Amino acid sequence: MRVVVDFDRCESNAVCMGIAPEVFEVRDDDYLYILIEEPGEELRPKIEEAVRLCPKQAISIGE
Repeated sequence: MRVVVDFDRCESNAVCMGIAPEVFEVRDDDYLYILIEEPGEELRPKIEEAVRLCPKQAISIGE
């Protein structure tokens, strides 16, 4: 599994960080960073929730 973010759509609103802080981080520069691009399957439920709840639909899961 691979976390994919469309940074052209992302507004760095930190919804994903609230759901999966071990994978996503919005830093003081107001940009989103992916901390683990290829997380383990144990994080899939959190990442799927982040995909669903992203206001700009900027997150997807690649295989």
